[in-house]
Amino acid sequence: MPKYVFVTGGVISSVGKGTIASSIGKMLSVRGVKVDFLKIDPYVNVDAGTMNPYVHGEVYVTSDGSEADLDLGWYERFLGIPTSRLNNLTTGQVYSEVISRERRGDYLGQCVQIIPHVTDEIKQRIRAVADRRGSDVVIVEIGGTVGDIEGLPFYEAARQMKLEEETLFVHVALVIYHESTRELKTKAFQHSLQELRRIGIQPDVMVARSPTMISTDVRRKLALFGTLPIEAVFCSYNVQPVYRLPLVLEEQGLGDYIAKKLGLPNSPNWSGWKRVIELYDRASTPVRIALCGKYTKLEDSYISIKEAIWHAAVALGARPQIEFVETEEFEENPLQLEKLSTFDGIIIAPGFGKRGTEGKIMAINYARTRGIPMLGICFGMQLAVAEFARNVLGLEGANSTEIDPNTPHPVIDLLPEQRGLKALGGTMRLGESEVILIEGTLAHRLYGSRSIRRRHRHRYEVNTEYWDALRSSGMVFSGFTPDGTRIEVIEIVDHPFFLAVQYHPEFSSTAERPEEAFVGLMEASLKRAQERLRGLTLSASTKTDYRSA
Repeated sequence: MPKYVFVTGGVISSVGKGTIASSIGKMLSVRGVKVDFLKIDPYVNVDAGTMNPYVHGEVYVTSDGSEADLDLGWYERFLGIPTSRLNNLTTGQVYSEVISRERRGDYLGQCVQIIPHVTDEIKQRIRAVADRRGSDVVIVEIGGTVGDIEGLPFYEAARQMKLEEETLFVHVALVIYHESTRELKTKAFQHSLQELRRIGIQPDVMVARSPTMISTDVRRKLALFGTLPIEAVFCSYNVQPVYRLPLVLEEQGLGDYIAKKLGLPNSPNWSGWKRVIELYDRASTPVRIALCGKYTKLEDSYISIKEAIWHAAVALGARPQIEFVETEEFEENPLQLEKLSTFDGIIIAPGFGKRGTEGKIMAINYARTRGIPMLGICFGMQLAVAEFARNVLGLEGANSTEIDPNTPHPVIDLLPEQRGLKALGGTMRLGESEVILIEGTLAHRLYGSRSIRRRHRHRYEVNTEYWDALRSSGMVFSGFTPDGTRIEVIEIVDHPFFLAVQYHPEFSSTAERPEEAFVGLMEASLKRAQERLRGLTLSASTKTDYRSA
């Protein structure tokens, strides 16, 4: 029978439950345990798809087309397990199903209540994750903070499962560093434990989230208040890279402790994962990457892109220096574009809506005309087409009809199946589909295959009426849908690296297998960085010789 590990959080949201849940999964997987995950989000939205990134962070797309919480990205990057719509559960999903059943009469005249009807639906969905892959252990991360009103049905369902299944509860909470007294304070952690116990859950393991490793005295205090042995108290402190965290927790004994509590195999093999950490430790050549977008004030808006850059860079021995560039700056002051000359590579990020799009087009033009390696993603590809149409074809005002419905040259237009749709949630072209690459192109060389599968999230495409004009002016279409009706990849020859893709390559990159488009960008950017560094060295030596003379 499958076992269940519930990860709860206290004091603040975004305390690090996602990476701790991923780390627990990694510790079990290296012991030969088959693991799966469920992220519970107590918000009433059915999924994350209609939320602004500043509200939620990035929307992660699963292979089967679910718009999900970004923590699913961490699960995939740590374990390489493809997630699905079953791996993310929300209040909206639960209540939609319960109300639908009530309307059909499935409850046979009962008074439908939170207990048992809502909690039964939650438990059924938790168990469905175990059935998905026949997993030995399902790690269930409950989003938000213990005590949140919207999370109470999920905590109640978890409490009931303690009576019905073999479970283990891991409570993660912040230990606050008090600057003025230079000490770690545990009172907030204690209050979160009190709240957890108030709703009937006694944790089996506690993880203190803090800037630095906590002392034995702090561990002893938390253990005493949590009614646990000190061996059940661990610390997740700040580490770089985040992929080091499973090893940090393993060294503290968390993997052994969980394996013993759940009766799981306990012969871990960390050799493959340690090779990943060695790559990060050895990476040395600084490579400057500009991530040009419109949600740059919150790094979680582009967390998968950021991680994909790192995956590719360290595999090449490079250490990326990523700067988030708000493209509205270029619209307000075009002179700001010159800052892009200091970068070794540029990424044009995905997004929606008009704000910042002209700035993105300006950045694309700068990269194309000055030979700076560039990767465009989704909306970034569409705007690369618009930039080329304007500045190479001479089609003044060329644009996407998403941005300008009255553009005289709609080089980017709505997908035919999107016309007439009323609902916005879950109606885009979503999920993984096949991409056919043209032999002899840059894309084909990068992937080493004529066929790949990648994830999509978009409503617009390159307008077929402009294909011939774009190709005749030098743009290469190097990737298509299998039926040849949609463009998936564009590139420009006689450029160090200019590639733009309609799909989202960042969702296919893991710590142990970097995605090929990012590897290509980083190879070209590393070459530019090495040339820049040689130039700086030559300049410095010339100055030294001059002074000596």
